[in-house]
Amino acid sequence: MATVLPPPNKRQRLENVENTRKQQDVKNIPQDLGSFRVQFVDKTTGKPTGGLVSIPVADSTVKNLELLLNSLQGNDASERVPYRFTYQSSTSNRSGSPAINIESDLHKSLLQPGLRTTEDSISLQYTPQAVFRVRAVSRCSSSIPGHGEAILAVQFSSVSSSRMVSGSGDNTARIWDCDTGTPLHTLKGHTSWVLVVSWSPDDSMIATGSMDNTVRLWDPQTGAALGQPLKGHTKWIRSLTWEPYHLQSPGRPRLASASKDSTVRIWDVVSKRIEIVLSGHKGSVSCVRWGGLGKIYTSSQDKTVKIWDSSTGSLLSTLTAHAHWVNHLALSTDFVLRTAYHDHTGQIPTSDTQKLAKARLQFENSATIAGEIVERLVSASDDFTIYLWHPSSTLKPIARLLGHQKQVNHVTFSPNGQLIASAGFDNHVKLWNASDGKFLFSLRAHVGPVYMSSFSADSRLLVSASKDTTLKVWDVATGKMKEDLIGHKDEVFAVDWAPDGGRVASGGKDKAVRIWRH
Repeated sequence: MATVLPPPNKRQRLENVENTRKQQDVKNIPQDLGSFRVQFVDKTTGKPTGGLVSIPVADSTVKNLELLLNSLQGNDASERVPYRFTYQSSTSNRSGSPAINIESDLHKSLLQPGLRTTEDSISLQYTPQAVFRVRAVSRCSSSIPGHGEAILAVQFSSVSSSRMVSGSGDNTARIWDCDTGTPLHTLKGHTSWVLVVSWSPDDSMIATGSMDNTVRLWDPQTGAALGQPLKGHTKWIRSLTWEPYHLQSPGRPRLASASKDSTVRIWDVVSKRIEIVLSGHKGSVSCVRWGGLGKIYTSSQDKTVKIWDSSTGSLLSTLTAHAHWVNHLALSTDFVLRTAYHDHTGQIPTSDTQKLAKARLQFENSATIAGEIVERLVSASDDFTIYLWHPSSTLKPIARLLGHQKQVNHVTFSPNGQLIASAGFDNHVKLWNASDGKFLFSLRAHVGPVYMSSFSADSRLLVSASKDTTLKVWDVATGKMKEDLIGHKDEVFAVDWAPDGGRVASGGKDKAVRIWRH
C-alpha cells in the first residue's frame, strides 16, 4: 500500500499562499514601462557609488539591484554582499517623512504609489546586511535544572554560544556548557538574589550584582571568585556594564555598577577599589551603559537620563523628557561593544595591539553615519513612551515613540543599528526605525506582559520572553511570528541570543535554564 502524505497544516498552507502571491507580484510587472535612472548612495558615508544607471522597470527587483551594485563595486560572486535599499527624497528628508524601504521592486514601491516616474532620476540609499544568516531557533535542545529559585538573568559569552552564565534567586550564579547541556561551575558567595550578570568583552571575567549590595568577579574557566566582593553600595545592584575594550588601559579593565542607592560606582577590577562615584540622581538608578566614546549613560526613577565623563566622573548633561520612572536604556553600539574584537568569522587576533585595533575598527564601522561617529540612545519609561536621543548633537529627543498602552520594560537596538525593539506590559513588542523613530510593526502574539527581547546577530530575527511562559521568534522584515517556543512551565524573565547566532538561552520562574537551537 502506498504511503499517503498527511495534508498540509495551517502554517504550511499560509506559507504556500504567501509564496504564490510573491511570485505573481514579480510576474505582474509590465514589460513596457520604460526605465528608471538610478544613483546608488552609501547611507553610511553619503557618497555616491558609480554614476547614473538606467534600469528597466521590469527588471528593478531587489535581487537585480543587489547584483548591479555588487558589480559596480567590483565584487566577485564569492564576495557578493546583500544590501537593503531605501528611498528618501530631498523634500521628504526636510519634512521628516520616513524613508521608504524597497521591499520587492521599484515598480511596487515607487511607481505604483505615484512617488516617482520614469522621467525622474532616483537616488537609492543602500546599507549592507549581514553576510551571514542566522537560522530561527525552533526546538529546545536542553532543559537544565540546577538552580533552586527563579532565574533572573542570563547572558552568553562574547566568544561563542558554548558557554552561558545565569543568575538566580537562590543566591548563586552558574556557568553552563551549552554543547553538552550540563552545568560547569556554581558561583557561590552572594548572600541574596543575583539580579544581574555580565560577561567582560574579552571573555576573561564575569561580574555579578546582587541584592546583598555587592558586586563579585569570577574566573569563567575555573568558576573561582577573583578576590573579595566589591563593597560600597548601600542598596542592591540593578545594572552592570564593562568599559569598552578599545578604551581600556592595558590590563586595567573597569566596571560600572548602578544601584538602588541612587549612585553609580566605577570600579578598578584589578585593585578592587572604587575609582569614581557618580552621585547626582535622586532616585534608584535603573540602568547604566558605557558608550564607545567614553561617556557613561544612566537612567533613574527620578525621571531623568544623565550623561557622565568616564575619565573624570563629571556630569556632562541631563536629559529630561520622561514623565515617570525611566526603566531601561540601550545604545546603538551595544552589540559591537559587547563583542569587542570577536566577529562571525571566529578569527581572534593574536596580539593585544591587534585586538585593540580590531575592536576600535569594529566600533567605528558600526557607529559611523554620513562620515561621523554617532552613538544613539533610546530610553524606555513607565510613562508608556520611548525617546530616541542623539546626545552628541542635541539634548532634546530626536523622536518620541508612542504606541504602547502600558509601561515599557525593555528596549534594544538591532546589531546593525537599523531597528529598535521595545517590550511592554501591554503584551506587545513593537519595532521602530532607529534613524528617525518611525513606527514599523506591532508584534502581537503574547498573552501576558513581555519582559525583554533580543536580536539575532544578523538583525533579521528577534526573540521575546513573556509572562505567558512562551518565547516567540519574529521575522523583523515582515513583522510576522516565525516560531512559538513552548516549554517553560512559568513566567520567562530572561532571554539572550548568542552573539554567534547559534543558540538562545532563557530562564524564569520554573528554575530551569533552557537552550534553544535550530
